[in-house]
Amino acid sequence: MNARYRLALALLASFALDANASVITVQVATTSPASQANAAAYKLAVDAAIADPAAYKGSKSVAVYDNLAVKDYFGGISNYAFESTIDFGVTAAQAGTWNFRTGVDFGFGGALFVDGVALGYNTHDMWWANSYGAANGSLQGALDLAAGNHVLKIYGIEGCCDGAMQAQFKAANAAAYATFASTDQLNAVPEPVSIATFGLGAGALALIRRRRKSA
Repeated sequence: MNARYRLALALLASFALDANASVITVQVATTSPASQANAAAYKLAVDAAIADPAAYKGSKSVAVYDNLAVKDYFGGISNYAFESTIDFGVTAAQAGTWNFRTGVDFGFGGALFVDGVALGYNTHDMWWANSYGAANGSLQGALDLAAGNHVLKIYGIEGCCDGAMQAQFKAANAAAYATFASTDQLNAVPEPVSIATFGLGAGALALIRRRRKSA
């Protein structure tokens, strides 16, 4: 297999992966921990910490939003601001009211947003303890979603000793919650760059085939 053919296949494969899964990233920055007044204040405080080069600890990709602990990605740190972003897609068949929930461990509270809409926040010590039945240990909410691309954001502030966290969704008409993962079945609408990439890969394959026939 020549280099051009391999490149074309890689482009097509990257398009397929980008269009058929959630993309999860986590960012952390050190901060002076303090509870915030509301959901918008949590967003502002966390964004400010992450924008500070001296405080920023980096960004990590996450395969599955389950048993997610900061120490597993950034090492043992204390007094930090936490932000996770989940880019996911909704098909026409999945459009409708979606439910979201995330079990967190934020000593100074946190907030949950979808498409910039605040679905919930808590200002006190939150500890999920691996159970959504635990009092005040999770952030939950629902929102009507149309077909297309959407973004879920989780903001939190922790003092120390972080524990495992989880983020789940229940699509419209779904019977149960599912955990966000890079292999889930949420099909994002291709972005223009992805469409161009797909066209480039498909065009390269067609050109290679025509040249082989001519030869």
